[in-house]
Amino acid sequence: MLAETICSAAAVAGLGIAGITAYRKRYLSAARIAAYALVPLGLVMTGAVAWIADTAFSPVAWAGFGVLGGAWLLLSSTRAVERRRGGRKETTGGAERPAVAPAASSPSRAVGPKPQPGQARQAGQPAGEDFSDIEAILKKHGI
Repeated sequence: MLAETICSAAAVAGLGIAGITAYRKRYLSAARIAAYALVPLGLVMTGAVAWIADTAFSPVAWAGFGVLGGAWLLLSSTRAVERRRGGRKETTGGAERPAVAPAASSPSRAVGPKPQPGQARQAGQPAGEDFSDIEAILKKHGI
């Protein structure tokens, strides 16, 4: 008798936690918690906690099997939804926002007119350096 009371209390507490979780708009987690909370209640109702000889003919036991089946169905459907989402976490209403790259700032190097062939070379640039092959590679990759 004590085991049935403890299992029933655990089920009620779990359903309360599921209700609080659903209130916080986390329905998938709430459904999963409810499924786990219904397992002890279903075990008590089937007579698995205190085995009784007439379990097979008890309507309460069959109702317990129905509760266990409902809990299994609820749990498997929430797992299927989670798999379909690809394991993404639920958004919590703005508390945790995904990282976003900041907007691009102005270029660090001023873009000016190309130097004329007769003008002096800039320091660090060897004479006759040709960037056409590098430009071709960058264009090939869409950069």
